[in-house]
Amino acid sequence: MKKFYITNAIPYVNAIGHIGNALEFIETDTIARYHRFMGDDVLSLCGGDENALKNVQAAEKSGEPIKEFIDRHAQLFFELTKKLNVQFDVWQKGSDQKNHFPSSQKLWELCKKDIYKKKYKGLYCVGCELFYEPEELNQDGECFEHPGIKLDEVEEENYFFALSKYQDKVVNLIESNELEIIPQERRNEVLSFVKSGLRDISISRSNARAKNWGVPVPDDNTQRIYVWFDALNIYQSGIGFGWDEEKYNKWWPADVHVIGKGIIRFHAVYWPAFLLSAGLKLPRKIFVHGYYTVDGQKMSKTLGNVYDPIPLLEKYGADPLRYYCLAKTSSFTDGDFSETKFIEAYNSDLANGLGNLVARVAKLCEKEGFEFTSDIWRFEEEPFEKIRKLLDQFKFNEALGIVWGWISDLDRKIETDKPWVLAPDKLKLRLDDYINQIRMIATALTPFLPQTAEKILSQFQGPIIKSGVLLFPRIK
Repeated sequence: MKKFYITNAIPYVNAIGHIGNALEFIETDTIARYHRFMGDDVLSLCGGDENALKNVQAAEKSGEPIKEFIDRHAQLFFELTKKLNVQFDVWQKGSDQKNHFPSSQKLWELCKKDIYKKKYKGLYCVGCELFYEPEELNQDGECFEHPGIKLDEVEEENYFFALSKYQDKVVNLIESNELEIIPQERRNEVLSFVKSGLRDISISRSNARAKNWGVPVPDDNTQRIYVWFDALNIYQSGIGFGWDEEKYNKWWPADVHVIGKGIIRFHAVYWPAFLLSAGLKLPRKIFVHGYYTVDGQKMSKTLGNVYDPIPLLEKYGADPLRYYCLAKTSSFTDGDFSETKFIEAYNSDLANGLGNLVARVAKLCEKEGFEFTSDIWRFEEEPFEKIRKLLDQFKFNEALGIVWGWISDLDRKIETDKPWVLAPDKLKLRLDDYINQIRMIATALTPFLPQTAEKILSQFQGPIIKSGVLLFPRIK
């Protein structure tokens, strides 16, 4: 049994989660379920990015104490994962002073040879939690990720990390695929950024600007560790770094970091450099997905144009949304979400497709009253080979395309066979075949739509198969 450690990006908890967060949770969970299904020893981690300045500002705006605000929003994110039927083995809070604080301070100490203090003046995007050079901004002097929001001009004395020192090493890591970045487009984007020249980066904030919130800088009670230094370390602090070395050594390095394209710089440049400086192992792979957009613009809590998935989940359940996110959006490009598109996919693919097929075959079985011996499919078997390869490449939509091809094929086969006119002996053979194919379909769906797969496998386990409640009642 091999270990497989996968992480979800650690979301800011300055507001409620949106459909973009749901997309990433679902993708991460699908990969984790696939590896569990294959027999790997899997650990899946997420948590709350709780030490960001934007969290502090959001709390101040609400009039709520910072800790109460952050705890409440972190809980909302955690509840969203449950409604999505997403299983994280570890949920590591950035405000955890018992494990996360000392872990992040340990990372700081290990990087100390590359840390120095200087006065700095620059343009700061609170949404990105990042200083930008003027040439990195749009024509209006705004961040491309958060257009319409003016940057803050900040001048203070901070600690800096010697990022420039690691330029060649980061290039070599990526070009050799020791650090694999998927897809190729994002890999090229990172290489272009690094080769253009890396500047040293600020990795602390004054207590005054941080409002005394966050991880204290070791041996300097006037500064707090920069959020992108401590938040990235959640991938380590959640598995024992600095407090349980045996656990840490079992799971680290991460096999896959799942992230959105907007935070690729932090994961593919800053994070490897920090780990190199600390003498620690690097993650093996970074999977970068696209965004959901609203009218062509990235969804963002900072911009206030979010789509709340909770009403959809409460109305239709987890699997319809999981299906839409995985099947109707390419893993590597942006998709535009709307409830209209969701309902169209639900009715055509789930209600009229999978749901109708299952109901149809179950009704035939119930009507004839035969006893059936059901086969057990294993995901390692040959029929699932293409799906496994596509899952290894994070091509969820293409994998589900294969499954829906099977659904269409079986529908056509039933129409051709006309089982309702067959003699009992021939009918039994046909129904055995249909049941076997339905169980194969359900097995293939297990990482993607786990609740649906379980319902189908339970209904068709035999020996007596009966009609059940419709899996996906049509939305009118």
